[in-house]
Amino acid sequence: MSIQEEIKQIVSSNRVVLFMKGTKQFPQCGFSSRAVQILQAAGCNDFFTVNVLENPEIRQGIKEYADWPTIPQLYVDGEFVGGSDIMMEMYEAGELQPLLQA
Repeated sequence: MSIQEEIKQIVSSNRVVLFMKGTKQFPQCGFSSRAVQILQAAGCNDFFTVNVLENPEIRQGIKEYADWPTIPQLYVDGEFVGGSDIMMEMYEAGELQPLLQA
């Protein structure tokens, strides 16, 4: 299985996925920590996380998968949503909460 197929498998088999540096319990960068806090503030606690620091192929592959240069990256229902800045904008506008609850 190629790294792109592996990423697609992860994204399609989990409703809410956050590719991040570190884990939900121990984020290892400020942006990843902020992304976790935004998801929790939006009432989503059952999201799946992938620690890109554990696998350099996934770390690079996820950037190519979404054609998005930074991590963290949020996927909901198999669709790329964005990074922590976009998540914050959507949360503040009230757009993230219904997306996560759908």
